[in-house]
Amino acid sequence: MTESSWNLPDEATTAALATRLAGALDDGLVVYLHGDLGAGKTSFARALLGALGVGERIKSPTYSLVESYRANGRPAWHLDLYRIADPGELEWLGLDALSDPSALVLVEWPERGAGALPAPDLVVHLSYAGTGRHARMEVRTPRGAAVTSRLA
Repeated sequence: MTESSWNLPDEATTAALATRLAGALDDGLVVYLHGDLGAGKTSFARALLGALGVGERIKSPTYSLVESYRANGRPAWHLDLYRIADPGELEWLGLDALSDPSALVLVEWPERGAGALPAPDLVVHLSYAGTGRHARMEVRTPRGAAVTSRLA
């Protein structure tokens, strides 16, 4: 497992990191987003989706649980599982679509969907660091390694 980390003093640098990740994508990717409430998971996801050309309003899926988009001509899914108490609750969401290898799948609070989600290619940990944030990325698959090797 390979790890990289960044200090993110403000929301703009968080968005810049997400934009760099978007520029490194050439295929689908499953990304788990970990962090406390307010650590920047949704901001990171919004910036990533925006950088991939999602022109519509990028909503937080906190209440809907999942939002779907088209990003550079491929499916993109943003899930927020904060309100899920048991992974069995996800059955009615039709998560089989998440296994599309061309899809970008962003999952906030993935531990709440354990066993019902596709395995991650990349895990992003966002944490508080003074008045800013800290990001740490863990590569979990060769596909994740290929993406992180292209981060410019």
